[in-house]
Amino acid sequence: MDPHLLRTYVTVARLASFSEAARELGYTQSAVSQHIAALEQDLGAPLLTRRPVAPTAAGERLLEHAGPLLLRLDAARADVVRMAAAPEHGLTLAAAPTALGPRVLAALPAAGVTLRVAARDEIPAAVATGTADLGLVDGLAAPSDPLRLTDIAPLTTHGVGEESVCVLLPDTHPLARRAGLRLGDLADARWLDAPDTALPLTQLRAANGGRGFRPSLRYEGTDVRVLTALAAAGHGLTLLPRPAAAGVAGAVAVPVTEPRVVHRTELVHGGAPRGAAARVVDLLVPAASRS
Repeated sequence: MDPHLLRTYVTVARLASFSEAARELGYTQSAVSQHIAALEQDLGAPLLTRRPVAPTAAGERLLEHAGPLLLRLDAARADVVRMAAAPEHGLTLAAAPTALGPRVLAALPAAGVTLRVAARDEIPAAVATGTADLGLVDGLAAPSDPLRLTDIAPLTTHGVGEESVCVLLPDTHPLARRAGLRLGDLADARWLDAPDTALPLTQLRAANGGRGFRPSLRYEGTDVRVLTALAAAGHGLTLLPRPAAAGVAGAVAVPVTEPRVVHRTELVHGGAPRGAAARVVDLLVPAASRS
């Protein structure tokens, strides 16, 4: 398939309008119609109904493939450009909010850094497509086990830290005085659903055999202080690395003792890092672990 035709199709399907897609892409409406017709002819199936503009069953199936295909093409272009380009003096780092520990912050250059706090799922794509030089992702894992990242492009990952995890409870909670907690005992509690800030509920369910951890409130943001304030106010429990959970006014951080899990942080890059990115990798990743 011609990727230009595929991009046009995805845009029309997203906007549900040929004219709006033409404006966004900088084409004439006639050109957009020709692109869709050519793609339908190539695939031998109608992809869109015209009034209203909506994907057909075949079009819905194509949309399932289109995102990963176009992302992989963008990643390939960025990888080649990265190899051919001269080393940059600056550094763009995309990071999950709870991946920014003291050791990582100390490794950053004194100047020329752009730090982008992002949703965990967005970070590998940002590195793959060249909008970030390095990425920091984190998640729940067994000790020394790697994180399971989406395979979108050839990326290199290095473990750069593991910390204990704690449940953040209001200081008035009946379990707040416990020395430790078993995660399974909290499966029926009220939880905060904050996939871009806390350790995601999907990972907690996976650690508990796929059961429990129903959300009471969803927080769609990346500010750890907002999340901890919600927990302290009693809107739900949350699981955080110990440094992020410690010292919150009105709340208590209780370690998870079972199962044996840690908060793991990994550094992500594509190809061979250069310039400032290479220096950060050298500081965070021992040479022996890169061989």
